[in-house]
Amino acid sequence: MTSIRIPLPGADAGFGVRRASRLSRKANVTLWVIQAILAGLFLFAGGFKLVVPVATLAVQSHMSGEFLKFIGVAETLGALGLVLPGITRVHTELTPLAAAGLVIIMIGAVIVTLIQGPAAGAMVPAIVGCLCAIVARRRSI
Repeated sequence: MTSIRIPLPGADAGFGVRRASRLSRKANVTLWVIQAILAGLFLFAGGFKLVVPVATLAVQSHMSGEFLKFIGVAETLGALGLVLPGITRVHTELTPLAAAGLVIIMIGAVIVTLIQGPAAGAMVPAIVGCLCAIVARRRSI
């Protein structure tokens, strides 16, 4: 008796190349909306950190102004990484990496917010981090 091997979606299909599973149109549109909102949010936050002088940033937070400038650069690049690869269709594998990097930044934001003030303030970065994690996971499929 001969067995028939049916490759599963995402499996290598016997050719050594991983098949890309397709998202439904609705899921793709939903991800694009989430990515656009996140990109706008991170462009605003990162741009703000890049425009404000270092001394002012240091006064507003318990961290150094230079570190906050670095976070601003990372947020701005992450925002661009969320949308540009998909728009240009060049190196689309960078989108989940950008989203994962933003998850790391949001984990730090949650921790710093919990240390500095009331726990309710940590809800916004926690939700934004979860949305970034969803984008990272769904775009890596």
